Amino acid sequence: MSSELRTLYPEIEAYESGMLDVGDGNQVYWERSGTRGAKPAVFLHGGPGGTISPKHRRLFDPKLYDVILFDQRGCGKSTPNASLEANTTWHLVADIERLRDMCGFDKWLVFGGSWGSTLALAYAETHPERVSELVVRGTYTLTRAELEWYYQFGVSEMFPDKW
Repeated sequence: MSSELRTLYPEIEAYESGMLDVGDGNQVYWERSGTRGAKPAVFLHGGPGGTISPKHRRLFDPKLYDVILFDQRGCGKSTPNASLEANTTWHLVADIERLRDMCGFDKWLVFGGSWGSTLALAYAETHPERVSELVVRGTYTLTRAELEWYYQFGVSEMFPDKW
């Protein structure tokens, strides 16, 4: 095993993009990069409330992957922006499945980071037959009590000048 650090892949442009009607008055923005017909992969961004970025395309070798990035409901270029109506984990899982179906993929690699790791796990549990591989980084699995402590008491007590 090599000890050298790997860098991101070169910057690339999306070769296709659009809006997908996922119901409940929501449209999710999606884009596709890499090589059409290569190994399908979907990237799930963090948040909640995050967005995709051109740097996320650089996580995948564009010669080997057909990459789908999308802004989750209420995020980024998706509409309505910043809406919480009809916007639950299970709505997002259904959106991922609609996106997979729209792309015509039988299975795909599911890659999630931070909040996206939780969403990736929920999708894989709900649709295991549609996941070829699962990659999670910066996993986010706090309970409601831990989340409330973190945002309401923990950080503000430990770093009052920063929070």
